[in-house]
Parts: sequence; C-alpha cells; structure tokens
Amino acid sequence: MTRKLVIFDWDGTIMDSIDKIVNSLQLAASSCGVDVPNAEQAKSIIGLSLDIAVQTLFPNHESKWQALSEAYKHQFKYLDSTPTPLFENVEQVLAALKKSGVMLAVATGKSRAGLDRMMEQSGLGHLFSTSRTADEAQSKPHPQMLHDILAELNIEAADAVMVGDTIIDMELAANANIAAIGVTMGVDKRERLASKHPIAVVDNYLELATVLGLEHIETKLA
Repeated sequence: MTRKLVIFDWDGTIMDSIDKIVNSLQLAASSCGVDVPNAEQAKSIIGLSLDIAVQTLFPNHESKWQALSEAYKHQFKYLDSTPTPLFENVEQVLAALKKSGVMLAVATGKSRAGLDRMMEQSGLGHLFSTSRTADEAQSKPHPQMLHDILAELNIEAADAVMVGDTIIDMELAANANIAAIGVTMGVDKRERLASKHPIAVVDNYLELATVLGLEHIETKLA
C-alpha cells in the first residue's frame, strides 16, 4: 500500500507514554481531592484534548476541571518520572518513509507546547511536514485536525492514512474519510481497533513498514 501522506498519533503510537499519562492523571486527581480513576478509566480518555478528557473522567467535579487540567500538566512535565521511550524502530521507519518520498504528519491530543517538547526531546521533529494539536483544532474524533493537515499539504483524503493506537484515532480517520491503521502497542487491543474497520492492525513498526509498502525493511533495520 502506497500513500502520499501518513499521519501519526503521538502518545501510544510513536512514544510509549501511556503509563506516564495514566500516572499523571491519577496523581492530579489525588492532589485535587477527587476520586482517583483506575488505569483502565484513565486510558479510556487518551487521545482526547485535555479539557474534554478531564470533563469525561470527572463529570461531577466541574468546579475543579481547571485545577485538574493544571495539576495534570504540572505532574506530567515536572513531577512524574515515568520513562517515555520511543517504540522500537520508530525513527528508522519514519526516516525510511520520508526518504521514499512519503510526507509525514502528526495529529495528537497533546497541546502544542507538549508536542513541541516531545519532538525536541525525541529528535523526530525534522521528519514531519506538519502537525495539529488539541489547542489548534477540535478534539478527536472531530475530523478538523485531519482536514487542516490535508488542506495545508494539498493532499486528497484518498492519498492519506492515519496511524493510531485508540478507537478514537480510528473514528477520527473515519470521520475524515481517511483510511486507518491500528497499532497495538498503546491503549486499545487488536479486537477493539479492528471493530472500527481499519485497513490493518499491526503489532510493531516492522509490520507497519510492510503495510506501508517499505520493501526489505527488516534487512535495512537488522
């Protein structure tokens, strides 16, 4: 399968940051004196913009939504030390895609400041032609992020594919009439991802590379 543009989610798709997000959400809840969500509850909102995530997780604490958002950002940036490595072979596959002439983009529930920080820390920023974050478009699964990326890069929906780890990402792609590929390294398991009818579900970046048409990628990464 060849596409002119591959759009990636970030958390749970490029970076193994799910545990850090969950821990930061739980610590934020504790610091604000509200019931602490369990891991599955916290995972269920990953991909949403922070304001929508907080409202979804803590519907009965409207007076504390702003404090919870600020507490989460403070925990994630300054206090929580959970590692957030890139998934195996991410950089090599992204670089190979770019070298082959495919454009790359990011559509994420992170803030602009948060994404820029992670791109700088990971060293991946130069590989992406553009990106959209939760403070620049309506929250996933509204298709605005993808529509904006397509318009900026002058790419038709049929020539793009969305790669993500949650059913929210699969719904985002469907709402924008873009094909989707699910990855199982993050939030949702194969069965849940497959329920949204992506063109493929993969377990790692070598499999993703094959689906995206990179030939002999295993030999190159050996």
